[in-house]
Amino acid sequence: QESKEESSASEDAGAKSEGVMTYEEYAAAELESEVVIETYVQAKQSWWDNKATLYTQDEDGAYFIYNVNCTEEEYAKLVPGTKIKVTGYKTEWAGEVEIAEGASFEILDGSYIAPAFDVTELLGTDELINHQNQFVSFKGMTVEAAGQDADGKDVAFLYNWDGSGEDGNDLYFNVSLNGETYTFTVESYLCDNTTEVYEAVKNLQIGDVIDMEGFLYWYEGVNPHITSVKAQ
Repeated sequence: QESKEESSASEDAGAKSEGVMTYEEYAAAELESEVVIETYVQAKQSWWDNKATLYTQDEDGAYFIYNVNCTEEEYAKLVPGTKIKVTGYKTEWAGEVEIAEGASFEILDGSYIAPAFDVTELLGTDELINHQNQFVSFKGMTVEAAGQDADGKDVAFLYNWDGSGEDGNDLYFNVSLNGETYTFTVESYLCDNTTEVYEAVKNLQIGDVIDMEGFLYWYEGVNPHITSVKAQ
């Protein structure tokens, strides 16, 4: 049974103002068409040159918002849960559907934090993309070799996708389930080298079985941006 507070909060999370698309309408909208959505900030990736990149979600789906016009003062107000109305253009880059550069937003009353949706069993299926950009979890996945170090020894993670980076850059690591291997990322703008997840991935050993949470980002296929790693 939901408490009254929970049920009214979730009703609020599903309510849209006049002229605002539902997630279903947004998903059906043509690429390069103008979209107007209301959504809730789940995480902030970066702010630079009066532009912000945000992971956002409502009860029905998620919206990745890339380089929305945003002052530094506004960015400071965008704590997780903050409700925003965004006007911009729906676009796609390397398989990632997003609201692209040049969008504008306003902060509204309301708050919602999405629970992690378990997509473990959807890995490798066509259904997985229906959850693109959502906050998700993966359970019981096995760490595989991500590549080799300078001595030719297998390692559990790489700095950058090709191992060309150093501490502070993105981390790439491979995990497997049911014989299929997937590449997951710790996006350093989202979780830098001072975060628990960054340290956890640096300490992974090949063969570890782990549970993870993160955002179901896409880049030439599924490329989750991981925010939590815990050993089983």
